[in-house]
Amino acid sequence: MGIPGIFGNGTNGGHVFRFFRVGGFDQVLLESGEDLANLDKLDPKLWVALACPVKGLEFDEKTLSLIDSDGDGRIRVPEVAAAVKWAVSLLKNPGDLTRGAGEILLSAVRDDTPEGAKLLESAREILKNLEKPDSPHITVEDAENAWAALDRTRLNVDGIVPPDAARDPAVEAAMRDIMDCVGSETDMSGEPGLSQELVERFFEEAAAHEAWWKLGEADAERVFPLGEETERAFEAFSAVRVKITDYFTRSRLAACDERAAAALGRSEADYAAVAGFDLAESFEELARFPLARIAADRPLPLSAGLNPYFAEAVRDFAARVVTPLLGELSGLSYENWRFIVDRFAAHEAWRAETGGPAVAKLGRARVREILDGPFRGEILSLIESDRALSGAYESLHDVERLARYHRDLFRLLLNFVSFSDFYTKRRPAVFQAGTLYLDGRSMDLCVRVDDPAKHASLAGLSRVYLLYCDCARKGSEERMTIAAAVTDGDADQLLPGRNGVFYDRLGQDWDATVTKIVEHPISIRQAFSAPYKRLARMMSEQVEKFAAGKEKAVHDSSAAAVSSAGDKAGGAKPPAKAAPPFDAGRFAGIFAAIGLALGAIGTAVASVVTGFMALKWYKIPFAIAGILLVVSGPSMLLAWLKLRQRTLGPLLDASGWAVNTRARINIPFGRSLTSMRKLPPGAARLLTDPYAEKRHTWAYWLAGLLGLVTGAALVYWRFFAKAH
Repeated sequence: MGIPGIFGNGTNGGHVFRFFRVGGFDQVLLESGEDLANLDKLDPKLWVALACPVKGLEFDEKTLSLIDSDGDGRIRVPEVAAAVKWAVSLLKNPGDLTRGAGEILLSAVRDDTPEGAKLLESAREILKNLEKPDSPHITVEDAENAWAALDRTRLNVDGIVPPDAARDPAVEAAMRDIMDCVGSETDMSGEPGLSQELVERFFEEAAAHEAWWKLGEADAERVFPLGEETERAFEAFSAVRVKITDYFTRSRLAACDERAAAALGRSEADYAAVAGFDLAESFEELARFPLARIAADRPLPLSAGLNPYFAEAVRDFAARVVTPLLGELSGLSYENWRFIVDRFAAHEAWRAETGGPAVAKLGRARVREILDGPFRGEILSLIESDRALSGAYESLHDVERLARYHRDLFRLLLNFVSFSDFYTKRRPAVFQAGTLYLDGRSMDLCVRVDDPAKHASLAGLSRVYLLYCDCARKGSEERMTIAAAVTDGDADQLLPGRNGVFYDRLGQDWDATVTKIVEHPISIRQAFSAPYKRLARMMSEQVEKFAAGKEKAVHDSSAAAVSSAGDKAGGAKPPAKAAPPFDAGRFAGIFAAIGLALGAIGTAVASVVTGFMALKWYKIPFAIAGILLVVSGPSMLLAWLKLRQRTLGPLLDASGWAVNTRARINIPFGRSLTSMRKLPPGAARLLTDPYAEKRHTWAYWLAGLLGLVTGAALVYWRFFAKAH
């Protein structure tokens, strides 16, 4: 069954797909527009991949993002099928997609459907704006240039306009003031801007603010007792109101009881507490002290005798409020204070009913300037122009999408619906990151890796010999990790820490260092020689151990001799050691054991040689082949079985794919993925090596002579001695 709504009932709907077999499984052959038009009817079980990541592929990431309709970072079968269906619906000939061309002929776009006609009109408008009105085709680059031009207008169809979209500096300044009062929204480019809702809100607040001002002006004598200076005077009054009220309350309380004066002022202990500090007028603790010395019914001094913390504020109050209302005074009585409070009562009540508080920070003059100016119409016109581009934006989006699909979509199909690119080797597959050169060979199957440890745990199931390499570019902070498949040669010199060079798909070179190896058989040739190499390695290790032991014994003996000589030279006599008694029985047993061992070895060798020489001459090659088969056969058989199990699936699954089949990497195909070092055809080769080790000809002559004597003896024994 197919996926409901996407693949119907899983049938091909009458269209017959062709398949080709490679990699051990059948893959669909996509070669015509009919194949693409019916791709949504192909059973998903026949797709090679069910999902792949958007990032980390050698493929245009913007195109993959457009196909990834749900934006989850992965592309799945329904999304690929939907992308193909959409592109096919807009082209007169769906087969155009198979060419992978970077430009779309305008004549190839369908104009008999509303969507196609709209897209075609948008494409022509784009070309016109790019001063290419006569161009018969449009490219991905044209669409990108159109986006850049649209971005320069700062209008991008979301109904939110940033201040720098305004051409008039006065309008831009007004927009910034409005944003300062009512906030902003973020447009598609990430810049703060104004929407129609915010603009309307500001002007409603501004109108309320203006109405509030007019209400105060209607009763100006009471609300503005000092005219235009009332605002600043009220601010000076408010700054000291609490402390002046506190002062007169204390002085009046002291008038009730003379004993209260001392208690209502601060005590000597309070002054002593601050005496140890470096005092300044702004010292915070001084704010807790009274405004002036407390005495019964004492007027508040307006210049001398004030708490330093409030002295400047009181002087400002005297200049802005007391003098304009009461004339020059040296001290303020309680009655004067009550008069001032009453004079500001109406203004205070008016301020409490502030209209449009959100815009109050601009001041009445700026608010009235914005209200009376052309700013509202200008800003709303910009917003309307921004919205008017929505149709062009949508069409531009579709133009770019179709251009990208026209160029890239078919290539994705050849790496998703089938692995045609990988198995036919017409071009590298999208998951092949580049080529690693190391140890006299090049490895083409390299994939990007984010977490080597996690990747290796799954990729190891592919039965492929893998090298994990950290790659870095000289003079750059770029870093990446790759997993390279070794599919030919041997593993003798493949070790962690070895360095190579990795060339990515752009031809850039990276320094590559092997950090981790996942071992599996590489080739049957390697398996044939493996037992002998292991035997040679074991013998070499044993010889090294024996030599090291002998060297240590000689070193210890020499050290003991030197120490003994030193003791003798110094007059010290080493303690005499009693010689162990001679054990004749043990000595005889050792020699007997050695004799038995040599006898057994000699008997075995003689038996093998006798049996070998007893064979007919034509059976000798078969005997040699049998010996080789006994030694190398198990290793070769095991390698052959594992090489037959090599598959691409786990390697890609570990990188975020969902491979839907067992994509085999057999021995012949594996050899094509790893190239061994070899001289080019027709290359001349000079065999003279000036640094070659000198050959001793007498050794070869001696070896040849011994060979001849041995051969002659064997022939005599075989054919003449047995006859007698």
